[in-house]
Amino acid sequence: MFQERELTPELAGVREDHAPGALVLDCEGDFETLPPEALDDLALLTEGISPANHPDEWLPADAPEVLRRYAGPDLVVGLPGDGSVAWTTQTTPPICFVKARVEGVPDSFVEFLIAEALVEVGLDLPEGFLDFFGESYPDLARATSLGPNATYQVAAALYTGWRGLHTREVFAGWGDERPELHAAWVDAGERLEGRVGELPKLVATGELDFAEATELACSAIKHGLELPAGFAALDTGAYREHGAPFAVRWAEKTFGELEE
Repeated sequence: MFQERELTPELAGVREDHAPGALVLDCEGDFETLPPEALDDLALLTEGISPANHPDEWLPADAPEVLRRYAGPDLVVGLPGDGSVAWTTQTTPPICFVKARVEGVPDSFVEFLIAEALVEVGLDLPEGFLDFFGESYPDLARATSLGPNATYQVAAALYTGWRGLHTREVFAGWGDERPELHAAWVDAGERLEGRVGELPKLVATGELDFAEATELACSAIKHGLELPAGFAALDTGAYREHGAPFAVRWAEKTFGELEE
């Protein structure tokens, strides 16, 4: 199911600098959550597997089943919404998984996604949004009152934004040393810029609901794009420093204003 990917010189340099020893694997199939039958293959490729386990109190009573599986004692890699490249530090060494869905995607963008994953592994960031929010996740659910699926979407988006506050300074510094990866990062940001600028209109006309708007805004943070009012507070040093408690307070304030 897996084949080790041959890395370009720029990607090999990113791995050496940020996640030395990490495996980058091409996957035969696509997945949101790595299927259980793949675990035997992982055991052959790794030195050890240490599944994370999360307290039951971290989950609201109506949390989606996939999140309950993730929180449980079994090894679960990936969650819906993770995108084309997923990573885990539940294995030794860490692994970045390049899903089959990248077929047809420009190579330059795929290379950037892999580089992003390697940087995140090296920064020792939480593996998923549940790890990020921890015991605050039920507070987020109460603050949004959106229901379990939309709360999941908002939580994943807020975690993406927080990660971007940590990674973008790395990407910005690649201009001279890793010009192709830097260009892919810039290009991806430029493709988002127009839509992010239209966010208030898209929400006002109902083209995007709040969860979708949060997702779009937070995806722009790693590119350093200017966020519209209401979301700009997420592009701050305060959010980077305080993380989940800040995100919950932002949700409480934002939804309070929406209800007025």
